[in-house]
Amino acid sequence: MTVVGELIGVQGFVPSAACMVTCWAFLVAEALLIAEINVRLRRRRNTDGGGGDPERLEVISVKSMAQETLGEWGGHLATATYLFLAYTSMVAYASKSGEVLSRLVAGAPEPVAGAAFTAALAALVAAGGTAVTDRVNQLLTFVMIGLLLTIEVTAVATGDGLSPPANANWEQVPAALPVIIFTLVFHDIAPVICAYLGGDLARIRLSILVGSLVPLVSLLVWDDIALGLATTDLTTGFDILDMLKTEWSYTVVETFSLLAVGTSLIGTLLGASQFFIEQITNIASASSAQQELEKSSGGIAGFRKEDGRRHLGFEAILEKNRLSYIATGIVVVPTMLIAATVPNSFSIATDIAGGYCMTILYGVLPPLMAWAIGSKLPDDSGAGLVDEETQQDGGRNGDLTGSKPVLVGMGAFSALMIFEQIFQDFLTVNAPLVP
Repeated sequence: MTVVGELIGVQGFVPSAACMVTCWAFLVAEALLIAEINVRLRRRRNTDGGGGDPERLEVISVKSMAQETLGEWGGHLATATYLFLAYTSMVAYASKSGEVLSRLVAGAPEPVAGAAFTAALAALVAAGGTAVTDRVNQLLTFVMIGLLLTIEVTAVATGDGLSPPANANWEQVPAALPVIIFTLVFHDIAPVICAYLGGDLARIRLSILVGSLVPLVSLLVWDDIALGLATTDLTTGFDILDMLKTEWSYTVVETFSLLAVGTSLIGTLLGASQFFIEQITNIASASSAQQELEKSSGGIAGFRKEDGRRHLGFEAILEKNRLSYIATGIVVVPTMLIAATVPNSFSIATDIAGGYCMTILYGVLPPLMAWAIGSKLPDDSGAGLVDEETQQDGGRNGDLTGSKPVLVGMGAFSALMIFEQIFQDFLTVNAPLVP
């Protein structure tokens, strides 16, 4: 959050606020589109009969959504992009949490602090499951909002009233886009929300709209605080931590930053672990089917223990909570290693994740998936893509998947953002070459 303040400070309040609101509206539209696609595929699979049982979630990942709508190439593209996004995001969160904790706890090494923080939240996700993790995340969010209000009151008292400077540097907006998108994106948790709420599209939409307002309002308030307290030359950037003069307010800001990182990390980790759970479960299902085939044809099914008793291989992994621990470990172990060994990993990870991965996965692919579904609707209405439940949700007139002009606009906007990031990176790489 403090990094966002440094970047938006050189823009001025109006350009930065306009950029945030525009990115938020675009990302919410994409999230609603992902939810519609996910629910349609869920109804076709008929996997929402559990009513959102938190202990037996059947999550349809973005990879599965892309594969079922776009074919194998879509599944491969979504898988590669999602994995790269998940790990770069986790590296950014682990790195930033270590940085914040090293300032809060004197003498704590950044790599150790970041690894400990990440491991603690990983244990929560693996052991607590979706229901417990959701309750803890809600509590952390409420505390974070309370701290934000405290910071706002302190800033008013310190700054003798907030009146953001009237500077407006619109040319600085593109440089801040990756970090703003990285801060506002929550789409990795969207498939989990769809499963947790049992495919209830109305509740899913409400959850997305309300949940997305929290980071947006937080960013706008932070923008207001940072610019209102700024007394230096804004074109050179600034750090809000240097402006809050009391020790307790400094601690409040750092705690708020840590909670912001923590809630984001929980969402990303929960989505990534569910992704790996889905993939491992699919492999286990294929293995079980192969064993049944071997058994029916007279082959040897399963593996043998030392005492001669048979066990079911992959099925043993699925017992109890083993799979959750395995999936979570697959995510966090490489994350902690990279964050501890790569210098400046936060900036590198946010530029890659926000500038490319998130835009491709949650900007370009959803309109393509929706277009594919819309193209199949006349012929595949009997396959479950159009059903009575869809009509109960308000009919196709209110669905983004049924509006091709909107899909074209969303895809074009995403493509423009990618080209803009390529242009910005080109300028950055060639800047040292310019005399």
